[in-house]
Amino acid sequence: MGTAFRFAGNSPLNQAKTAALISQAVNKLHEADKVFSLYKPESPLSQLARGETSVAKCPAVVDEVWNLCEQWQKITDGWFSPFTPEHTFDPSGLVKTWAAQAGIDVLLGAGLTDFSLNAGGDVFIGPGVTEGIQKKLGIHKPVSIAAESAGVLTVIDLAGTQFNSLATSGIAERGAHIWNPRNLEREPTGLLQVSVVADDLVKADVWATAAFAAGMQGVALLNAVPNLEALFVLQTGDLAATDGFIKLFAKP
Repeated sequence: MGTAFRFAGNSPLNQAKTAALISQAVNKLHEADKVFSLYKPESPLSQLARGETSVAKCPAVVDEVWNLCEQWQKITDGWFSPFTPEHTFDPSGLVKTWAAQAGIDVLLGAGLTDFSLNAGGDVFIGPGVTEGIQKKLGIHKPVSIAAESAGVLTVIDLAGTQFNSLATSGIAERGAHIWNPRNLEREPTGLLQVSVVADDLVKADVWATAAFAAGMQGVALLNAVPNLEALFVLQTGDLAATDGFIKLFAKP
């Protein structure tokens, strides 16, 4: 997927059992990468984009993700779409966190709850993580990580909230890879990035993509979504946010 994933936390199990579970979780990520990566020319999704195969001939999981994307397209009133201006299927705004959630579910299903997962900057905090500093998350500045000005934009604290996930969409590191699904144009939206906090990792990821595509309309769009808050960074350098985001700023 062109990114890195990192599990961190504490396990009540011995080292061997914990390592085996982590291996199972990581395998979920590799399986998804093998099928859905558009960075790999041999992946079924890359072949689909080139018109060399069909959804029916792809692994069944492609149809599953296709249907899930269509569900989210309806939920977001069309602001999230997996269909590119080039008329190819690109579920990147969902599939990374969908795969991450599959790995998370392996650990949760085995009783591991005191852990976090950083999925290329999208973060999940397990339900057993101790309240306090472990639930403080930094939001990266909307610049390339190689830039001298790279660093933390702000810190939020999810302790005592219903939120467990943070996802960010923007153009700083991967360029203009998000399009306006209303007119199928990769055009400036007036934003540099959108960071969404939610009670579900896929939900946070999808709405971050949808809000970025919507531009400044995204603030009102996300204000209407329950159990979700967001921070917008404009191309002017100004900030905007949903009504309740200010309550999440970490105290010094």
